Order: sequence, then structure tokens, then C-alpha cells
Amino acid sequence: MRVQRGGMQTRNLGALTTSALGLGCMGMSEFYGPGDDAESVATIHRALDLGVTFLDTADMYGPYTNERLVGRAITGRRDEVVLATKFGIQRDGDTRRINGHPDYVRQAVDASLERLGVDHIDLYYQHRVDTSVPIEDTWGALAEVVAAGKVRHLGISEASPATVRRAHAVHPVTAGQYEYSLWSRDPEDGILATFRELGIGLVAYSPLGRGFLSGEITSPDQFADDDFRRANPRFQGENFAKNLDLVAEVRHLAEAKGITPAQLALAWVLAQGDDIVPIPGTKRRTYLEQNTAAADVRLTADDLAALGKIALGTDVAGTRYPESTMGSLNN
Repeated sequence: MRVQRGGMQTRNLGALTTSALGLGCMGMSEFYGPGDDAESVATIHRALDLGVTFLDTADMYGPYTNERLVGRAITGRRDEVVLATKFGIQRDGDTRRINGHPDYVRQAVDASLERLGVDHIDLYYQHRVDTSVPIEDTWGALAEVVAAGKVRHLGISEASPATVRRAHAVHPVTAGQYEYSLWSRDPEDGILATFRELGIGLVAYSPLGRGFLSGEITSPDQFADDDFRRANPRFQGENFAKNLDLVAEVRHLAEAKGITPAQLALAWVLAQGDDIVPIPGTKRRTYLEQNTAAADVRLTADDLAALGKIALGTDVAGTRYPESTMGSLNN
């Protein structure tokens, strides 16, 4: 591991070196209430100043506006950035379609390059697996865009271990993006072992449990009307109340260490292996700075044992997504 600008350590995702913590940019444009483009751009600039160089977006965020926001923010600083985006979820109004057809791969990468205003993407993910298209066909097209110099590394998201192996046989998978946190432990059921066997890094999205593990969410009434957490099972009714009890235990452990619950939750993800890079999302500089400080938190064996006893991954109430969306995972 080395230290780069801003004092942030780096980690390796396969053959790709990134900052130990990344920045998820999705919420700057959608899903978590109103955005503020000026503050979002300032947050990305502050991230780069702090050494957080790994920026994550996707074509469908916005939809199709978050890439433009990120592109504007990195103008003049492209060489400081490890830029990741995704394709595969087409949106038309309220309609979503998972698309892994080779022709669409070629169209999607060109569209992302245009919106981002760059000549290459450092890490390009298949956002969800299209079960109607053989993964070999999708990844054959992805291998072509790498050969064309449009993409440097390929990634996959929320795919099953078997599908990861099939994709990797066509072109090396550098990283996989999966939800991973104290209350979402799914990657421990086969994905992490597969990745470590194949030399693939794990990018952990929602490492703060969509903000819940920060301890600052005490009522669903805090969410804006268009905040997607209002429809998320973990934030509803009895599930919400039960999950608050779990977060209270995290808060207790964090206070004992003199850190915030969010910093403890991020430190836990970081402690699960040097091949894991969490990408907490925020659209405000204040939270970015708090999150970044988690990279300097060291957890003892006792800390990890105490967190293990909380067992949030098994005791959390509610599924990660609404039932209509769960079927797009682990394919």
C-alpha cells in the first residue's frame, strides 16, 4: 500500500490501483432527495484534494445526468481520477430494462464517454446481468471496447459467482461492485471467495447501509418525498424500529472509540481485506470529510469481535430492495 495526495492510502482492485476509499456520486443527482450541483461539484473537488480519487457513477443515475455532473467536476483534473461508470440498466421514464446485448454495449460506452467528456473510462461495469443474453456475448463486446482503448478495466455488479467465472473466462474481471456493509453481508456467501481465487477486487457500495449506519436517521419522516428509501423494506414499519436497535449498538461501540457510527461502519468494511474499497456516497463536503477520516481508524481484534457479535448481517430486518428489484440480483 502507498500513500497518495491528501494522505489517503491506496488499494489494489485486481490490476487497478485506487484510493482506499472512493466516492459514490449517485445521490448527487437522484434517489436521496433534492440535489445541489454546486455543492456536489465542490464535494468532488474536495475529495480529490483529500486523495479520494476513485469516483463512481453510472449512466442510469439521474437518469443520464450524473455522468455529466461528474464530467464537469473533473474538467482539468482528469489525470487525478480513477473514473468508474456502468451500463446495462436502460431507463425510459419510469420503465427500466436490463440490457446486455452486444450492440447496446457499444452504444452505451460511447454515450458515457460523451457525457463524461473523457477519452477513456478506467473501470466500466456491467450494472446488472441480462439473463436473456449469454454473458459471453456481453463480455465479448466489452473486450472489444477495451481493445479499442475506450475502457481500461472491466467490472461486474451483483452477479452470481458462476456468472463472474464465465465473464472472467472471456476477459479478466478487475472488480465487482456489490452492496457490502455491517447490515448487508451477502458477498461473504461465495462472492468474496470467488474474487480472491480469481484476483478480483470488491467495491463495496452502500457501506453505510444507505445512511442508516450513520445513526443520524431516526424516522422515515426525515426522507424527502422522492427519496427511494421510503419504498425500501428496511426503512419501513416494524423493520425500521428493529433496525434502529441494531444501530444503537453500533453507536455505543463508536462512542467508546471516540468516533462516529459512520466511521466505525466504514472502518469495519476496510478491515475485511485490502482488496475491498468502500465507496460511501455523499453530496456534501462535511460528510465527505467525516467519511475520509475513517481510513485512519484502526480496529482491534476486540473491536472486530464486538462488531461480530452484533451480527447485523443476519439480524437486519427487511430485504435490501423491494421484491420487484430483488430478482435482478445474483444472476
